[in-house]
Amino acid sequence: MKTRIVKIGNSQGIRIPKIFLQQSGMTDEVEIEIRDGQIVISPLNQPRALWEQAFREMANLNHDTLIEGDITGQTVWDNEEWIW
Repeated sequence: MKTRIVKIGNSQGIRIPKIFLQQSGMTDEVEIEIRDGQIVISPLNQPRALWEQAFREMANLNHDTLIEGDITGQTVWDNEEWIW
Protein backbone atom coordinates (compact mmCIF):
# COMPACT_ATOMS: atom_id res chain seq x y z
CA MET A 1 0.00 0.00 0.00
CA LYS A 2 1.32 3.45 -0.88
CA THR A 3 0.92 6.24 1.68
CA ARG A 4 2.35 9.66 2.47
CA ILE A 5 4.35 10.94 5.40
CA VAL A 6 2.40 13.70 7.17
CA LYS A 7 3.39 16.38 9.67
CA ILE A 8 2.19 15.71 13.23
CA GLY A 9 3.26 18.61 15.46
CA ASN A 10 7.07 18.74 15.41
CA SER A 11 7.25 15.15 14.16
CA GLN A 12 6.14 13.24 11.13
CA GLY A 13 4.06 10.11 10.84
CA ILE A 14 1.97 7.90 8.64
CA ARG A 15 -1.67 6.91 8.87
CA ILE A 16 -2.15 3.18 9.28
CA PRO A 17 -5.51 1.75 8.21
CA LYS A 18 -7.57 0.27 11.07
CA ILE A 19 -7.74 -3.14 9.39
CA PHE A 20 -3.92 -3.29 9.28
CA LEU A 21 -3.75 -2.60 13.02
CA GLN A 22 -6.40 -5.21 13.79
CA GLN A 23 -4.77 -7.89 11.66
CA SER A 24 -1.32 -7.20 13.13
CA GLY A 25 -2.49 -7.20 16.76
CA MET A 26 -1.26 -3.67 17.34
CA THR A 27 -3.04 -1.52 19.92
CA ASP A 28 -2.02 1.73 21.63
CA GLU A 29 1.67 0.92 22.08
CA VAL A 30 4.09 -0.49 19.53
CA GLU A 31 7.80 -1.17 19.19
CA ILE A 32 9.58 0.70 16.42
CA GLU A 33 13.11 0.05 15.18
CA ILE A 34 15.37 0.48 12.19
CA ARG A 35 16.32 -2.88 10.68
CA ASP A 36 18.40 -3.13 7.52
CA GLY A 37 17.55 0.45 6.60
CA GLN A 38 13.80 -0.06 7.03
CA ILE A 39 11.42 1.20 9.71
CA VAL A 40 9.84 -1.84 11.38
CA ILE A 41 6.74 -1.40 13.56
CA SER A 42 5.74 -4.40 15.70
CA PRO A 43 3.13 -5.08 18.39
CA LEU A 44 4.53 -4.32 21.84
CA ASN A 45 5.88 -7.53 23.28
CA GLN A 46 4.65 -7.80 26.88
CA PRO A 47 5.33 -11.37 27.99
CA ARG A 48 4.15 -10.67 31.56
CA ALA A 49 1.10 -8.62 30.61
CA LEU A 50 -1.46 -11.11 31.98
CA TRP A 51 0.51 -12.38 34.97
CA GLU A 52 -1.33 -10.22 37.50
CA GLN A 53 -4.69 -11.59 36.36
CA ALA A 54 -3.36 -15.17 36.36
CA PHE A 55 -2.01 -14.80 39.91
CA ARG A 56 -5.35 -13.43 41.13
CA GLU A 57 -7.14 -16.42 39.59
CA MET A 58 -4.64 -18.77 41.24
CA ALA A 59 -5.29 -17.14 44.62
CA ASN A 60 -9.06 -17.40 44.15
CA LEU A 61 -8.66 -21.13 43.44
CA ASN A 62 -6.26 -21.61 46.40
CA HIS A 63 -3.45 -22.60 44.04
CA ASP A 64 -0.99 -20.16 45.60
CA THR A 65 0.22 -22.20 48.59
CA LEU A 66 3.86 -21.75 49.57
CA ILE A 67 5.79 -24.95 48.92
CA GLU A 68 8.24 -25.61 51.73
CA GLY A 69 10.86 -28.25 52.25
CA ASP A 70 12.33 -30.38 49.47
CA ILE A 71 10.86 -29.11 46.22
CA THR A 72 13.19 -30.94 43.86
CA GLY A 73 10.36 -33.22 42.76
CA GLN A 74 12.41 -36.38 43.14
CA THR A 75 10.50 -39.62 42.98
CA VAL A 76 11.24 -43.09 44.34
CA TRP A 77 12.57 -43.94 40.88
CA ASP A 78 14.93 -40.94 41.05
CA ASN A 79 16.30 -42.03 44.43
CA GLU A 80 16.40 -45.81 44.03
CA GLU A 81 16.77 -46.65 40.36
CA TRP A 82 18.54 -43.76 38.75
CA ILE A 83 22.32 -43.98 38.88
CA TRP A 84 23.64 -40.57 39.88
